[in-house]
Amino acid sequence: MSDAAANKAILKQAFDLWHETKGDSVDHWMSIMADTVDFRSLADGKPGLEFTARRRSKAEVGEYMSGLLAMFEMISYTVDFYVAEGDRVIAIGSTSWRNRQTGEPFDTPKSDAVRFKDGKIIEFFEIYDTAVVMACAGGAAP
Repeated sequence: MSDAAANKAILKQAFDLWHETKGDSVDHWMSIMADTVDFRSLADGKPGLEFTARRRSKAEVGEYMSGLLAMFEMISYTVDFYVAEGDRVIAIGSTSWRNRQTGEPFDTPKSDAVRFKDGKIIEFFEIYDTAVVMACAGGAAP
């Protein structure tokens, strides 16, 4: 199996589990993160979504996950397709979540650009509709 295919399989398993457990697979995500990782989110720590600030270590990614799951409850996470080449995998799909405090749901297209080294994630950048997420979180759109 090529590195690209192996990396795609690692990411596919993680996202399948993420969806099936409705976000209760943080331990699995931690197991595939390198100790040093560049984890970025399009919202980049904007007010109301401070947990989305750039993270640089596995422990900090755990903080991101805790913030996400404290604020929102996953409804679904669907990856429609993966594009893999060399050490990079792009996942393209959609996701739905519900604000735990207000009960308000949101849906957004979602893409993740992921880079691997030795079977571990060393870079992760998530792209989604920040205006929709900010509105659901109770903040103004960026």
